[in-house]
Amino acid sequence: MTSHLKEISKAIEAAQGESFLEELNRKWNDHNKALQMIRDILMYMDRTYIPSNHKTPVHELGLNLWRDNIVRSSKIQTRLLNTLLDLVHRERTGEVIDRGLMRNIIKMLMDLGSAVYQEDFEKHFLEVSAEFYKVESQKFIECCDCGEYLKKAEKRLNEEIERVTHYLDTKSEIKITNVVEKEMIANHMLRLVHMDNSGLVNMLLDDKYDDLGRMYNLCRRVPNGLLTIREVMTSHLRETGKQLVTDPERLKDPVEFVQRLLDEKDKYDSIINKAFINDKTFQNALTNSFEYFINLNARSPEFISLFVDDKLRKGLKGVSEEDVEIILDKVMMLFRYLQEKDVFEKYYKQHLAKRLLSGKTVSDDAERSLIVKLKTECGYQFTSKLEGMFTDMKTSQDTMQGFYASHPELGEGPTLVVQVLTTGSWPTQPSATCNLPSEMSALCEKFRSYYLGTHTGRRLSWQTNMGNADMKASFGKGQKHELNVSTYQMCVLMLFNNAERLSYKEIEQATEIPAPELKRCLQSMACVKGKNVLRKEPMSKEIGEEDAFFVNDKFSSKFYKVKIGTVVAQKESEPEKQETRQRVEEDRKPQIEAAIVRIMKSRRVLDHNNLISEVTKQLQQRFLPNPTEIKKRIESLIERDFLERDNVDRKLYRYLA
Repeated sequence: MTSHLKEISKAIEAAQGESFLEELNRKWNDHNKALQMIRDILMYMDRTYIPSNHKTPVHELGLNLWRDNIVRSSKIQTRLLNTLLDLVHRERTGEVIDRGLMRNIIKMLMDLGSAVYQEDFEKHFLEVSAEFYKVESQKFIECCDCGEYLKKAEKRLNEEIERVTHYLDTKSEIKITNVVEKEMIANHMLRLVHMDNSGLVNMLLDDKYDDLGRMYNLCRRVPNGLLTIREVMTSHLRETGKQLVTDPERLKDPVEFVQRLLDEKDKYDSIINKAFINDKTFQNALTNSFEYFINLNARSPEFISLFVDDKLRKGLKGVSEEDVEIILDKVMMLFRYLQEKDVFEKYYKQHLAKRLLSGKTVSDDAERSLIVKLKTECGYQFTSKLEGMFTDMKTSQDTMQGFYASHPELGEGPTLVVQVLTTGSWPTQPSATCNLPSEMSALCEKFRSYYLGTHTGRRLSWQTNMGNADMKASFGKGQKHELNVSTYQMCVLMLFNNAERLSYKEIEQATEIPAPELKRCLQSMACVKGKNVLRKEPMSKEIGEEDAFFVNDKFSSKFYKVKIGTVVAQKESEPEKQETRQRVEEDRKPQIEAAIVRIMKSRRVLDHNNLISEVTKQLQQRFLPNPTEIKKRIESLIERDFLERDNVDRKLYRYLA
């Protein structure tokens, strides 16, 4: 067989150009057929003699002889390798080659043993490929933008995978894809991600989902690829978020401020969903970034509450139930990011109170739905007072029906609608003095005696600063209007039934409304165009102590009903902000103490640092307690004999109670 194969070898060597592989393939097929026949003829020897004498089986021996005399002969080995590599190169540069022939030759190498395939072809194939892609990637990176480059890299990767399926050993797939990934992606990754005008940040800004998806899929193939993208995305997001929440221009409109945050969240949710196949690690990065920058602005809780207030007053009119739920869910998502949830609760309570008392809420269902969501998020304690506010409103309606049923004579003359509010449930309001007109105060007294007659052990105090009134008015030339005013404004206007002209001092004396409130109330009736039912002398924007007022006979409006609002700032003034802050701080003290006692009761003995971290952990659902404040509360509990310090280790506390 050896001398026969030497002749065959000469015939193959003699073949020129493309016929070289064809000749090799033909002779290989002949050799295979011959081998099968020889094996069949020598089957008995193969089965009995060879195993017992440790000889090589016939078929295997035939393959080994072909390997040594043909494939590894000095004149064929290098030529075969170069021919195969040249064909692969030509295919990579766009030429069409005979893939069937390639498949047969590669299969021949594999049939001769995986070592032959690897040593004689695969090893060199991978080296040449690495060099090819190194040069090509360098050329691409110089002339393409990031998106184009990624397309080319993806195309090359797919071509190599296809090449393996057509004519290479399947085990080569991972090796050749590793080469492409290393040369085309890993080696240029940082440059690609940070590329000017087309890198990752630009893709994020321009919502280029396809490019982002491509970058994600390619980078996940290389070590630290996704980590790199995630870090760049996070730092960009934190930077834009920081600008968003600290830009003084944006802080002028709380509703717009929150809307921008929601738009930003929607944008990145969409990117992670469409381009990053909802990757959990990217979602976590997004959450952490939002938590970071939303809490950079101490007013975020107030603004989110103002946003809800705006939506529930007018923003959700005519919106379907599903859409309302979507908006409320988005608000809840921002709420989850807040560290100071108790500050949000304070503002939310104030805004809800105003909505309920002015009857300005778009839908009770939406209000209740949000409270249910808050309850699910933070527990019963968080919402019990808010639920109490709704209960009061319902009970008040029943009370008013009972009142008018027991006083049928009140059908004529002014009517009264009272809301009886439980002190603990509603935001505390300073009880301001105000002398009601005699017609109203008589009615209020009747209600007081009715209410206290049906409920024992209760006290009523009137919150005139929170009320409003509808009153009919006649102006010069018989102009009649119905004015919707605040209780304070009503008290002022009623004075003009008995006087032509009144000075500021006289009004102040007659009504006893606190000066800041009275000034705002007069300003809204005398200085606002279209609502000026009063005139003042001298005419100016501000109210002075020396001003005089009289009814504006020339007042007219195209509407019969005219609402005269009070001049108020939607956002809190600085002193109000300080006051809210102080109230929040006061409310936190018992919560911190309760947490300390709960922990110490179960642990009995605990050192200072561990106690601080456990208290922080327990309370972070509602707010991030300040370690200094926790320390003060520990001191206070030691003074009140709930805890004591260890005699030896002063940093160790024991539970006493």
